[in-house]
Order: sequence, then structure tokens, then C-alpha cells
Amino acid sequence: MTETTPRLALPFIVPGQAQKEMTHNEALALLAIAVQASVVDIGVNVPPADPTIGDCWAVGSEPVGAWTGRARAIAGWTAGGWRFVAPHPGFAIHVAARGAKATFLDDDWRFAEPAPAIAAPTGGDVVDTQARTAIGAILAALQSLDLLQNGM
Repeated sequence: MTETTPRLALPFIVPGQAQKEMTHNEALALLAIAVQASVVDIGVNVPPADPTIGDCWAVGSEPVGAWTGRARAIAGWTAGGWRFVAPHPGFAIHVAARGAKATFLDDDWRFAEPAPAIAAPTGGDVVDTQARTAIGAILAALQSLDLLQNGM
């Protein structure tokens, strides 16, 4: 049996373990960082000097200080100090400083490209043509954001 879960490295309580509450509390602290993840900012390499308990950051590619060796992890400040969650492909976070979602793909955090503007049908003699063009643009935008699979 392994000592941690495979995806989030949450510690398991093992049979006969003393102070089980320590393992359980550590798992809860890591879950509080990972579930519905929200970070103050992304790509930060230097830990903040005076963090607030509960705040998290997406560590940059060249971290220093207490974050050394934790490139691209999510760093959360807790009452017990820094805790880190290593992201896996598809892991998503809300980045407060940018008001946007980033997804972990190809070993890096990526923001979704904004969808192109879609022109609304303006009327005319052949509304069906304009409606088909607008619907096609909506489908393409949803597909580009991976919200809809390509049906072709």
C-alpha cells in the first residue's frame, strides 16, 4: 500500500498509526488548497513576505526561498506554513489578479484564448444565411474553448 493518494499526494492513515489526526489534518489542509482552487496570482517565483492564511499562488518556473524546487505547484499559506499541491494535466485554477481561469497543460499553466467576436444576424432578405453564419461562429468558439467537441 502506498502512503499517499496518486493524484494529490494526500496522506493515508495507516493501520495502527499513532496521532491519526495529524495525517487527517494534513490531508484536509491540502484539499483546502486543491478543491475549487483559486490563487492570488500566477507565475510568482518569490514567496510573499506577509501572506494571509488561506491565500494561494501558482508558483513560477524559477522559484526561490521557501518555494525552491516547487516550480508550477500551487503554494498555499496555512497556519503550519507553506503547503504545496502539484498540478496534473487538466487541473484548473481561478487567478484572481487576472479574473480568469488557467489550466495546467503540457507542464505549464495556460489561459484560454478569448473567443473571437461573433456578429449577430442583422436581418435582411435572407436571414437564414446570417443565422447559419452566427451559429457556425458560436460552435467554433465553443470548440476552441474545449466546451464542445468537434462534430465533424
